[in-house]
Amino acid sequence: MTQRPKILLLIPHLGDGGAEQVTALLARHLSEKKYEMHLGLMTQPDAGAEPLPAGVTVHGLNAHRVRNGGLRLLRLVRRLRPEVILSGMAHLNFLVLLLRPLFPRRTRIVVRQNGTVSSSLGFGDLPAYTVLLYRVLYRHADRVICQSRAMADDVRLEIGAACKQLVVLRNPVDVDAIRVAKGAMNPWTGPGPHLLAVGRLSREKGFDLLLRALAAVRKRFPDADLLIAGDGPEANALRVERHALGLDEAVRFLGNVAAPAAYFAGASLFVLPSRHEGLPNALLEAAAGGLPIVATPASGGVIDLVSGQPGVWVTREISAGALSESMSAALGTIRPGERFPHAWIEEFRIERAIAGYETLIDTVLTERQR
Repeated sequence: MTQRPKILLLIPHLGDGGAEQVTALLARHLSEKKYEMHLGLMTQPDAGAEPLPAGVTVHGLNAHRVRNGGLRLLRLVRRLRPEVILSGMAHLNFLVLLLRPLFPRRTRIVVRQNGTVSSSLGFGDLPAYTVLLYRVLYRHADRVICQSRAMADDVRLEIGAACKQLVVLRNPVDVDAIRVAKGAMNPWTGPGPHLLAVGRLSREKGFDLLLRALAAVRKRFPDADLLIAGDGPEANALRVERHALGLDEAVRFLGNVAAPAAYFAGASLFVLPSRHEGLPNALLEAAAGGLPIVATPASGGVIDLVSGQPGVWVTREISAGALSESMSAALGTIRPGERFPHAWIEEFRIERAIAGYETLIDTVLTERQR
């Protein structure tokens, strides 16, 4: 029997974030007939409650932080000797590429870029030396996966990655599961309209802009309320902002939510208020659920994907004022409970996205054999 090539998926930890969700979907859906599947978790001892197929071997390295897990990762790779490593988050990508000279010689490395480099660097939420790490280390990757052509162009311009290295692959989205789950819960009370936002409570996600925009929207729609699913370092500051704006009764923070689609049932509108993004899974899941969408032009990928699409309002700029304008325009246009087909989400379906990943893996394996 021909031995299947070993594929090692790497992620800091599993959870509700976009990169974590993509890695979990890859672990569940990449072909076990073609590949021997392994999942490495840098900061967890095991997969916890994450449902994974029995054929996926989980390696919990349980390091305190990603950067502290280098020796454990090196030991794992030398023992396992995977043909391909697929790493799914920028700071972990740096570690993997830094260790590459110590890996078995024929190990191939594919890294997934989960954010727009220029926006992240310009926003100031990364150390100044990060661009140097990108430029020095990313050239040693066999492939760099980007989520959109705009992101790939940005990587090429910012860090000089060769065109041969860059490949655009769509995030896998379990469209059918989302459409089943979207009627699971209806937490909304009052006449509405009901707004929903999902994401990490951090400055780049723009929830402070959304709160200020909601205060303005309620002048025209006084019963408008908002649910925010997610947690993060800005949680306390956002609660203070909510109180200062007089929105204590209008805004609820749900904390981390494993399946935001369960809250889609009664939502009138999904809002993406981000200052910068890659191509957020929250947006894709909202589209799969058919929700009307208001989004900021947070990245070229977002703009290219949704501009001009029915049922989507893209703000003229990234500001509270522009958000309130687009939210009011959307709420003044849509009918209660209206949903949109968002045909563009079909290219993100599990089957199509996974086929793209398998084609890339097979190509890299062929190059390895040569």
